[in-house]
Amino acid sequence: MSELDRASGIRLTVRGALAFVLASTLVGGVLQALTGVAALTGATFVAGCVAAASLVNRRDLLSLVVSPPLLFFVTTAFVEAIRSLFASTPVQAFGLGMYTALSQGAPWLFGGSFLVLVIAWRRGLTRCVRELREELRASKASVPRPRSGDGGDGDGRAFAPEPEGYFEPRVYGTPREGQ
Repeated sequence: MSELDRASGIRLTVRGALAFVLASTLVGGVLQALTGVAALTGATFVAGCVAAASLVNRRDLLSLVVSPPLLFFVTTAFVEAIRSLFASTPVQAFGLGMYTALSQGAPWLFGGSFLVLVIAWRRGLTRCVRELREELRASKASVPRPRSGDGGDGDGRAFAPEPEGYFEPRVYGTPREGQ
């Protein structure tokens, strides 16, 4: 860890960063519903994304990068569900509200997601991807392959028995008294 990392102060886990983005977008959606200013949800979403990407721990960058579209959708659905409860036709109001909110919010969503990606890239996203690839390679289970050569039946195929205990059920623990 460098001196700059130790001196930088506040660091969030990915859960904290996602909660921050969710809360800021939700506050913007509620303020937009109350005031009618169309840009509040998008602006608070982008601000939350930038703050979260700047404050999250470096090891959590990969999880943060993929989450903003889902968070934007969840907050939009929540705000529109609450708003549609007071309409004369709630299902129609919810559908139309979702369509309108997601259409109006698309530029903000793309902008926020792009800024998260750029900030994460500069903070070391490539290293996180590299570490994930190494973990996935290391955790691959080796699959037993049939042995090559003559299996004794004359057709050139080798016999590959099943692993020991493959068809036998495993029993864990001991039976209880009286069973």
